[in-house]
Amino acid sequence: MNRREFTKALAVAALASMADPKMIVGRASHAQWAKSKTQITSEEGSTNMTVSRPNVLLLFADQQRFDTIAAGGNDIIKTPALDRLCSSGIRFDRTYTPSPVCVSARYSLLTGLYPHRSGCADNGHPMSQTLPTIPGMLTQAGYQTRAIGKMHFNPTRHPFGFEAMELSEEIPGQVESDEFLQHLVDAGYKHVHEPHGIRSEHYYIPQTSQLPAEHHTTHWTADRTIQFLKDRDRSRPFFAMSSFIKPHPPFDPPVPWNKLYRAHEMPLPKRPERADALMTWHMRNQNHYKRRNAGVDDNLITAMRAAYYACISFIDYNVGRILDELEAQGELENTIIIYTSDHGELLRDYGSYGKRCFYDSAARVPLIISWPGKMTGGKVCDVPTSTVDLFPTIAEAAGVPWEEDKIDGVPLQRILMGENRREYILGQLNHKELGVYFIFDGRYKYIYSAPDQKEYLLDTKNDPLETGNHALVDGGKPHLLRLRKSLIEQFKKDGYTLPLEGNRWRENPPAKLPPATQSTSNQDARWTDPYLHVPGYERT
Repeated sequence: MNRREFTKALAVAALASMADPKMIVGRASHAQWAKSKTQITSEEGSTNMTVSRPNVLLLFADQQRFDTIAAGGNDIIKTPALDRLCSSGIRFDRTYTPSPVCVSARYSLLTGLYPHRSGCADNGHPMSQTLPTIPGMLTQAGYQTRAIGKMHFNPTRHPFGFEAMELSEEIPGQVESDEFLQHLVDAGYKHVHEPHGIRSEHYYIPQTSQLPAEHHTTHWTADRTIQFLKDRDRSRPFFAMSSFIKPHPPFDPPVPWNKLYRAHEMPLPKRPERADALMTWHMRNQNHYKRRNAGVDDNLITAMRAAYYACISFIDYNVGRILDELEAQGELENTIIIYTSDHGELLRDYGSYGKRCFYDSAARVPLIISWPGKMTGGKVCDVPTSTVDLFPTIAEAAGVPWEEDKIDGVPLQRILMGENRREYILGQLNHKELGVYFIFDGRYKYIYSAPDQKEYLLDTKNDPLETGNHALVDGGKPHLLRLRKSLIEQFKKDGYTLPLEGNRWRENPPAKLPPATQSTSNQDARWTDPYLHVPGYERT
């Protein structure tokens, strides 16, 4: 085996090689952030490596913050199944979304591309049907691929490489287009017009699900995943993306999960003294259209947080059911299990709700990778990573060729072997006059918000809670200039000049908030329209 073949084999088998007792995943300092302490050693001449293709199970939450796992240090939340994954695998503690909103975050994960290269940077942006995706590549390589739950694809029913899909989307247009709605109708729950919680004016009001736990979307997603595992083609490896709608609002845990946490037990949100200076246009706009801009009620906020935690614990319970099925089939040791989310949730941190910013509350997500029997468990990696890294990580683990110069992600196997040469991770929300652009070097975050015409610099070492904008603080300016230059140069290198005028940001007219009518009151489920009209009581 020559050196090139050995290197390729080692990269493909890196996850399998993590049982090596010499492997250490440590806490990297700023100076070492691009150089993990992980060491895997082997003698080239004595290596004879044969790797079977593993199954891949991608467990995906929607809007789950990074700090909501007990094993990660949260001493309030109960997550025994996720703790089990942390014990058998590696928790990547500083993983960021490439785009803090559903559609573009998911598309970046599928393609391994940052939004400025994928062409999708927000929910309203279409997902190109011509770019390679990880499910498409695995399907072509002989994997049985299945999408289960919320995909939030645009267009909705395009498979983007999956062989089959069973969907449970947030606001489906028709019963026939959504397998979960079909299940509810067949089970006698057609009268529940908003099965994922009442949206509109109640979007951020904590509520108890109108459905029993066994018919909740979270339980259904696990049910369908378990059924897929039972019915699958045992002659092929599988790739399944099991994607939960929750804890995306409305926060509607079913009984008895709705009483697992009580409001008085919940911490209050992050309220820096200089929070106003950190409030971006998109954060103000979220408060505006989510109807959260008319005052502060701490009782409501803590009740909301309790319901949010309950949604996560209910996901955790159902993750445990899926893991138990894999174990019962004897497939745990042949399955790479990945748990992550598309983005976080502010939960009133900085006075805002939702996502759409690059502060940790909204942009930093959980990421756990477990391969029982093949991976030394209980480790934590502090090297900054991105969910775009999952495309090459899965491809290399499955032995599927991919073109490095066409992908932004870095295989996590290489990061764990200390071979990461990436200087920055990037991110983007929307574009043109509403664009927000992000670069992170492991210590400093640089953010440019076009609608604010404003730059932000966060020092995650000296201000880990991100309580102030250090752009104008003594010592901050050189880092701001350095990161701004690096981000603009990367955009120009990639041929993305939409936000640029030469070597600076393009100037746009100040963005205005849309009218109040463009709010969550427009999010009623369209399939229920025929049932909302009572003779003599029609809305005009």
